[in-house]
Amino acid sequence: MSDTLAQFPIAEGRGSVTDAPNLPDGFTDTFSSRYIDTGDVRLHAVIGGSGPALLLVHGWPENWYAWRLLMPALARDFTVIAVDQRGMGLSDKPETGYDSTTLAADLAGLMDALGHETFTVVGHDTGFALSYALLSDYPERATRGALLEIPGAPGTTPAPPLFVPAPLNNKLWHLSFNRVEVLAEQLVTGREDVFFGYEFEIQGGNVPEDAMAYYVGLLSNPESLHGALGFYREFDATLAQNGDRATRRLAMPLLGIGGERSYGDHVGEALQAVADDVKSVVISGAGHWVAEEAPEQVLAALSTFLAPQRAAA
Repeated sequence: MSDTLAQFPIAEGRGSVTDAPNLPDGFTDTFSSRYIDTGDVRLHAVIGGSGPALLLVHGWPENWYAWRLLMPALARDFTVIAVDQRGMGLSDKPETGYDSTTLAADLAGLMDALGHETFTVVGHDTGFALSYALLSDYPERATRGALLEIPGAPGTTPAPPLFVPAPLNNKLWHLSFNRVEVLAEQLVTGREDVFFGYEFEIQGGNVPEDAMAYYVGLLSNPESLHGALGFYREFDATLAQNGDRATRRLAMPLLGIGGERSYGDHVGEALQAVADDVKSVVISGAGHWVAEEAPEQVLAALSTFLAPQRAAA
């Protein structure tokens, strides 16, 4: 893999491994930041390890760094690729292309460029939605998937009503707010710490202050803020695309992971509506940010789920 990586430009500075706070000891000995041109978009990915390919897809409003506490252990058995989604982190931030079909094609193109014909995907939050699209659109390539912490990809389960109880509204209001053109940026600009800080707290908290400051800093510019809202602004297209996908059940093994203080076993239940081979794990004591709140539990669940692939390799 090191020979393959040599052809891709190194990414440095803010958003890369060279400027990320409190990484696990020895992290940069294993992982490097690279720019990968897929032919349609340039994506930033942090890559390291050896073995079968394991693609990690972060959620909103984070970047590859969300997986940092799991990556060293996973890299002992897998080639770990932690990507920044289109519009996020150091990846390109075009005006369009944030529907699930295009975002899944980005990820397939990334794995093409890296030379991985087949791979396992792990996705959290919006990364859940991207990973579901990838598994459905490229089932011959994405052969196993672990999906974390939303109760189903948009359009595959019933949408909540407009008016929901206040505690639920406090967690879901951003879905509608983020879709509003122009006004959302006007209200958030200069108040990024308030807006994103609220989101981290209301979805479960327990993300370290330095990590939240890191994420907010990466989002505190017009291009990044606009890119971060892109997924929500093409929600209508994604809903239609997932409505079609839901008619084709997934056959590969899936693992649903939910936080006890967040979506819990609803994650696995939602996957059972669209797939035939589903296991479910609830991470005790955790809210939405399971990979940062309870990395040991998440790693244990992933290790068990990935054991057949590791043994086959």
